[in-house]
Amino acid sequence: MRASGRLVARASRRLRQVAGQAGLASVTTTDPAAQPLPRRPAGTPSPSTRRRFGTSPGLPVLAVATLMVLIVAMLGVERVTGMHLLPDRISAGLRQPPKKFPVLSSSRPTSLAIEKIDLRAPVHDVGIAPDGTIAVPDATRAQEAGWYDQGPTPGQYGPAVIVGHVDTTSGPAVFHQLRELRSGDQIEVTRTDRSVAVFEVDSVERFDKGQLPVDEVYGDFSRPSLRLITCGGQWVGGETGYSDNVVVFASLVKARNG
Repeated sequence: MRASGRLVARASRRLRQVAGQAGLASVTTTDPAAQPLPRRPAGTPSPSTRRRFGTSPGLPVLAVATLMVLIVAMLGVERVTGMHLLPDRISAGLRQPPKKFPVLSSSRPTSLAIEKIDLRAPVHDVGIAPDGTIAVPDATRAQEAGWYDQGPTPGQYGPAVIVGHVDTTSGPAVFHQLRELRSGDQIEVTRTDRSVAVFEVDSVERFDKGQLPVDEVYGDFSRPSLRLITCGGQWVGGETGYSDNVVVFASLVKARNG
């Protein structure tokens, strides 16, 4: 038991360290050739050149990935041993979950559908880019979404993260209307096992990229959930791109066969 106690203490310390490192993680649009933009009519997309989501520096992104792996592993240990390993602020969750919800096995997402904004898009895997940022769909695939493959798959315990572009130089991209979602709207994610995970929107938030609440976005492993992330706010150019992140928080409410 003493050895187990030491193991738990080390794991808890490591979890807190990683959570601290993850504090700067955000989804960012970079544009090394950015120039001041002219004023434009409301509702039209901002021009941009090469777009990528990520973090600068890359360490926070790696910290988030490590945090997710640690939490999943510690949840497994809790189930087997009955020992409480995770800090209350992570295991308790930040929003009240639905009274009942399914939990699905691991299966990668293949497509995303949101009837409210008439969105139907393929989903493919994205990971960590060579420079340490979160990779996203190439500009030629701006009408597709990218599932962050270092985290849970949609329907597993924890936040499945799907990112997408808000616009391109030629017009709106896959997540251009994401900010229009409201509490209660449904999001359907089709998975490789042909099941459909149905999520219900809890809220849509906008955060300054320098003040992203990492625990809230990445650290809630109390239930299966979904995070849709894109850029928003004002276009500021440079390595920041847009000033904010738009984050849709959603909880799994049911699942069905596709």
